[in-house]
Amino acid sequence: MQAVPVRRRLAPAERERHIVDGAVSFFAEAGFGGQTRELARRLGITQPLLYRYFPTKQDLIERVYEEVYVRGWDPRWTRLIADRSRPLRARLVDFYAEYGPTVLTREWMRIYMFVALAGAAINQRYTALIERALLAPVCAELRAEAGLPDTASVPLADAEIELAWAMHSAVFYDYVRKHIYAARVAADAGETVARMVDAMLDGTPAAMRRVVAKA
Repeated sequence: MQAVPVRRRLAPAERERHIVDGAVSFFAEAGFGGQTRELARRLGITQPLLYRYFPTKQDLIERVYEEVYVRGWDPRWTRLIADRSRPLRARLVDFYAEYGPTVLTREWMRIYMFVALAGAAINQRYTALIERALLAPVCAELRAEAGLPDTASVPLADAEIELAWAMHSAVFYDYVRKHIYAARVAADAGETVARMVDAMLDGTPAAMRRVVAKA
């Protein structure tokens, strides 16, 4: 039987941090179906103490979402994508070189998959964040790369967002293979990202021209 951690006296801010960090690890292993009683036991605290900080399980889930998904996104990345003083390829490679190891961790990936299987809305909220903060700016830069009208003149079509999703999904799936399937992946993640970006930039501008022409 797993030993119960010894409860320590902590300042309120430290205790809350301890609970949130523990909840992230716990839900990554058990999914959001995991019981708060078991979480409290693993943390070495009582369930009433847990509820003093998070009155309901949903409150704790929302905090985990904030911690793992919202705070994991760096607003600087949107500005990096839009910086036309550098080639688009270099911007995309630099972004994914940071985003993958920083965001797509084992805990992040497992929670994301558990939530998707449970049909919760958290993944939809994160998808909306990615489309707004990453994919729409990427599409705007791809338009500029292809010599097409800007998005103020011709609004983005859904098909353009799908083209950007194709590249993003390729990078995402590399981390699925690593953290979910425990499959062998290339040792040099940076080189993998560079090839994926090259594949997108070789074909996407031409596909985007056809999409914009139809629109």
